[in-house]
Amino acid sequence: IYFKGEDISCGDVVLRSGTRIYPQHIAILAAAGCTNPLVNIRPKIGIIATGNEIVEPDIKPIHSQIRNSNAYQLQAQLCSIGMISQYYGIAEDTEQALDIEFKKALENSDILLISGGVSMGDFDMVPKTIEQNGFDILFHKVAIKPGKPTLFAISENQFVFGLPGNPVSTFVIFELFVKPFLFALMGHEYRHTDIAMPLGKNISRSKTARLEWIPIHITSDNIAMPIEYHGSGHIAALSDADGIIPIPVGIAEIKKGEVVDVRQIRA
Repeated sequence: IYFKGEDISCGDVVLRSGTRIYPQHIAILAAAGCTNPLVNIRPKIGIIATGNEIVEPDIKPIHSQIRNSNAYQLQAQLCSIGMISQYYGIAEDTEQALDIEFKKALENSDILLISGGVSMGDFDMVPKTIEQNGFDILFHKVAIKPGKPTLFAISENQFVFGLPGNPVSTFVIFELFVKPFLFALMGHEYRHTDIAMPLGKNISRSKTARLEWIPIHITSDNIAMPIEYHGSGHIAALSDADGIIPIPVGIAEIKKGEVVDVRQIRA
């Protein structure tokens, strides 16, 4: 026996604006008779990979070529949060090729994610292409490792993220910047999940000017064990990773047993 109003009373707020809808919220909406709730539209997201050295996964690389992993990683990261994206292929490192792909992608995109071409090398032409198409670059470079060359630009109601070419950098920057931005664009205040737990072994580094993120595995004893990690090109390190932990600016060492904040990267 349940009393009238025991679950929801007259005048109660059932769901607040900006709530991300999970299965339990569907049940609440149904119980309240709300069959046509007002929701935010998912943004249209385009993805471009760049680089003369990049080939698609079904092609065997030769010489200094590497397979394109970033575009498919980004699509999967977007899919994991309910976003749909359109992949526009690999653009060569020429002004003309980049401009053609950029314009084509923007015709049907609210947000464009570009992988590679954002550093300061001779063939990194993405920033110039972005500006020539009427976008204002709000920032270019962040004090984060991996992911320093990250770029963000805006033009009216369209946005561009220039992501680093190294795959771990792309993965981390998506988690730190792109994911919260996408949710904010839809009116939702995204809150990442951090778990405090002791570190399994010492971590040390020589350069401390940037906030650095390290992949870890959570053991059965709830210990954050650092994974063997060779840098931003070592995507295989994320295979067994349950989360990433930050090493703050100015900190050269975190000792075994110290409590760290683990940001989970698995659903």
